[in-house]
Amino acid sequence: MRRAMQSSVQRPRISVDVIPEVRRRLRVAAAKRDVTVRQYVLDALEERLREDLGDEAELTALTARADPVLAELWDNPRDAAYDRL
Repeated sequence: MRRAMQSSVQRPRISVDVIPEVRRRLRVAAAKRDVTVRQYVLDALEERLREDLGDEAELTALTARADPVLAELWDNPRDAAYDRL
């Protein structure tokens, strides 16, 4: 799923060092999809983030599922009384 890039949005840059074989494989995979390496990597990251984190709406809500740290804090006998509300 590609998102339209907004030129006015400031995007932080990240850098990843890879071995030459991984770079070659990235280029081949991107060419197979007829996209740039940049777009291929962005799409792959988005897909993996969806797999690992789920829907963005879930992430913005304060839930135990969205935040494992909160889950650890909330899942205890003392706070169990609030679960019944």
